[in-house]
Amino acid sequence: MVKIGWRIWLLIILFIVAILFIINWQYFSGKVIIKGIQANSTAAEAGIAIGEIIKEINGKQINSIEDYCEAVAYLPAAPEPKPPNQNKTNETTNKTKNGNEEEQKEKITILTDKQEYVFLTTSDTGITVSEISITRLKMGLDLQGGARALVKPERSLNAQEMASLLETVRYRLNVYGLTDINVKEVSDLAGERFMMVELAGATPQELQDLIGKQGKFEARIGNKTVFVGGQNDITFVCRNDASCAYIEQCGEIEGGQACRFHFEIHLSEQAAKKHAELTAGLEENVSDGERYLNETLDLYLDDNLVDTLLIDAGLKGQETTRIAITGSGVGETRAQAYEAAQDNMKKLQTVLITGSLPFKLEIVKLDSVSPLLGREFTKNVFIVAIAVFLAVCLIIYLRYRKFILVLPVIITLISEALLVLAIAAVIKWNLDLASIAGIIAALGTGVDDQIIMIDETRVSKQFSIKERIKRAFFMIFAAYATTALALLPLWSAGAGLLRGFVVTTLLGITVGVFITRPAFADILRKITKE
Repeated sequence: MVKIGWRIWLLIILFIVAILFIINWQYFSGKVIIKGIQANSTAAEAGIAIGEIIKEINGKQINSIEDYCEAVAYLPAAPEPKPPNQNKTNETTNKTKNGNEEEQKEKITILTDKQEYVFLTTSDTGITVSEISITRLKMGLDLQGGARALVKPERSLNAQEMASLLETVRYRLNVYGLTDINVKEVSDLAGERFMMVELAGATPQELQDLIGKQGKFEARIGNKTVFVGGQNDITFVCRNDASCAYIEQCGEIEGGQACRFHFEIHLSEQAAKKHAELTAGLEENVSDGERYLNETLDLYLDDNLVDTLLIDAGLKGQETTRIAITGSGVGETRAQAYEAAQDNMKKLQTVLITGSLPFKLEIVKLDSVSPLLGREFTKNVFIVAIAVFLAVCLIIYLRYRKFILVLPVIITLISEALLVLAIAAVIKWNLDLASIAGIIAALGTGVDDQIIMIDETRVSKQFSIKERIKRAFFMIFAAYATTALALLPLWSAGAGLLRGFVVTTLLGITVGVFITRPAFADILRKITKE
């Protein structure tokens, strides 16, 4: 009986784990997932959440996007929007713009993996859906389709300013109901910082409109604006300072834990006077032993309501420039509640400074990839990978004329590819064409290393098999170090567009040198005769 070494067992275990992790087990629960919910839509009011899997609509099984479209096609169209000169209110209306005819709605029953929802709606349910992939791999713009913008600030930013910009843009796009976004910092070889924004399924014009928005922030009491974002009204927002931004207390609530956050903002004198005027005539209420005014402070970003805050009764009619913003976060455990409170505080701080950035943005480059072209890329990459794989196997067989030497090469190639893809899924790396090229380059390097090891076991008979493999590993490690160093300058080349190639190539050769090559060496020891 052949004894299997621990290196081979390690490869087998990691191979199985990689397969289990790459597979998206959600795929077997349903095929269509909710990716976005429009604020104040009928679906949002019904309580449907992002991430739920749609199983049925009005009794019809949903197994594809086409099924979903057919299921909602019978719904009546939404009414035309009201003329811009009509006043907006917070009341829900069931009338069209002429005020006489009632808006037609239909009952819809949506069964998800969580629960069943029944509500009235038009064809515009406010739900954005996508098909669930059978893998957990994140496809980049090249393979999925969408728009990409390379954005340059009007002046050079330091690391803290760039981090603030990225956070602000991410949150702003999330407020608009977008989920398939990727916002990151890139730089060129000269060290100049840029922002890269990728939006799947969007056109260049849509992306340009979203990035080009100034980000109007307003704080309202009732329908009247108290202050707006920017240095004219908000002179300071406390963040990253424990003396004025912190989690002040945590405690038990029904069903879990809740933590309360606190941070300060400073208003200009003009904004403080406006706040005093609007709060002077409000009444006081008592809630949980605390005194608050009977109106709330509502925060809006680009006319989207993002949060509602209670106003302490002590601020009634007061011309104060320092205002404490409080809120909470909840979770099943204290740690989850604490983290949720920190996240909520961070979002509020971001909202308060959004639109008040001290610099403008310039779109340097705007690219678009059609979804059809992305699917064609994926198909071609798969065909090329199969062709290269078969060619490599044929060449190795013709060289050694022994299938027993070809088999471990095949196993190693497949193992390396799966392990690299599994790591990419773990770190949520977007696989684009550059990343695929990196995987192919890494596999090619792996084949070279395996040929070196096979040749070393077939020559230099004066050395033992163990010594011959050691000699091969010396060359392999030297080539690994050289390749790794050669890849580093590419990290910033092309404003980061080659970063995918660098990451997947480094992952591939690292996995090969430290996992698959040692296992391949053990296999060679088993099949090679002295």
